[in-house]
Amino acid sequence: MTQRDATSAASSSQVAELRQPPYTYDIVGSFLRPNRLKAARADFAAGRIDKAALTQVEDECVAELVAREREAGLKAVTDGEFRRAMWHLDFLEALSGVERVDASAWSVEFKGLKPKGAQLRFTGKVDFPKDHPFLDAFARLQRIADGYPTKLTIPSPSMLHLIPCVRGSETYQPIERYAGADGEDALSHDIAIAYQHAIRAFYELGCRYLQFDDTSWGELCDAEKRAAYQARGIDLDALERRYVDTINLALEAKPADMAITTHVCRGNFRSTWFSSGGYDPVAPELFRANYDGFFLEYDSDRAGGFEPLAHAAEHDRVVVLGLVTSKSGELEDEKDVIARIHEAERYVPLDHLRLSTQCGFSSTEEGNVLTEDDQWAKIALVRRIAERVWGA
Repeated sequence: MTQRDATSAASSSQVAELRQPPYTYDIVGSFLRPNRLKAARADFAAGRIDKAALTQVEDECVAELVAREREAGLKAVTDGEFRRAMWHLDFLEALSGVERVDASAWSVEFKGLKPKGAQLRFTGKVDFPKDHPFLDAFARLQRIADGYPTKLTIPSPSMLHLIPCVRGSETYQPIERYAGADGEDALSHDIAIAYQHAIRAFYELGCRYLQFDDTSWGELCDAEKRAAYQARGIDLDALERRYVDTINLALEAKPADMAITTHVCRGNFRSTWFSSGGYDPVAPELFRANYDGFFLEYDSDRAGGFEPLAHAAEHDRVVVLGLVTSKSGELEDEKDVIARIHEAERYVPLDHLRLSTQCGFSSTEEGNVLTEDDQWAKIALVRRIAERVWGA
């Protein structure tokens, strides 16, 4: 083989890799809910319509969204998380051995706002049930997409531990199965196996692109939150190792032709946030996780610099730069975003970098403070920039 042939083969391989998820221009997953959908959900909650009527409206709204996603040129479509109230609790509370607890007096504190409070508790062995509602939701997305690639988002395994055991550590009372010296190990193992069952179940339905959304790492970037957790006696180094080990055990179920990524979130409620700080404290452990891509928020100074990405390069990881904010409708300057991509290239090769919005547009049903036109303009901007940088 000549040098030119070798270079051409390498180039072709890189191009093929860029066409696999995560894509050069990508999305986190959630979209603003249409008013018609919000009204139907309110009617269902009030008992004015039944579940079948709500599902019909959801199907219609998802179909309209999928058509718009395809029109925007997205390489995989989501259902916008239209069937959920919140990005994480709807999935977690439907697991076996998990129960949602009303906690109206408690909530994660966002800057200036406070979403609906809720907590989780364990009632038995954690597992992924065969009748989990997300299975039907994904099957419906598959039928609507009609062969077009789809992407599914679910909360990460670490969220199932973080919410009751870390955020709620002052009141957490383990059940017998998860008590004692080996209780934490048993819980982590059960969570990982539950996610293995979930991965296989979604794969059987045709899922080839799955994303674990995760605010735990965002919290562990925050100096104030780290200090508060340490003051409660939580060993954060051990916690980070446990989370990565649990994630990696879950990912052992991933078939070779399935991509599983993660999105590290710093909070996304009505365009506000709750965690701040660079990735420096978590990068050595975070990039040990065997994900196919890491969606990282980099839309503001709160995320720090790109230096921690050197740890991603050590592990040959793909990093999706969330440089375009989903929290406001103001469009970023293309040249500025391109310059930041090339700044990140100092730490991660360009063919291992991608671009997306910093987060979804509606992590809860309330949605961020921007319009649907703003939302699509953001996606169009991400696509234009990616095509300029990577040519695909």
